[in-house]
Amino acid sequence: MPLIYKRIRNLREDADLTQQELSSYLHISQRAYSHYENDSRSIPTDILVKLADYHHVSVDYLLDRTDCKETATEPPPDCRG
Repeated sequence: MPLIYKRIRNLREDADLTQQELSSYLHISQRAYSHYENDSRSIPTDILVKLADYHHVSVDYLLDRTDCKETATEPPPDCRG
């Protein structure tokens, strides 16, 4: 399972949210959100952006392009590369 699915699940659980609560914020069904967390459906770009905004992380973090959660346009020196 790609890391993106683990990351969105971990972020949701860290925030003490249910799938239903987060799916309501995203304006999708709980079932659709469950498919995203279980890697049975690709996550649309607009949902990725909303998830990143909600959790105050970068889309790059969700996509496992970085391990830094910061959303700054210039990453801190210890988060580059």
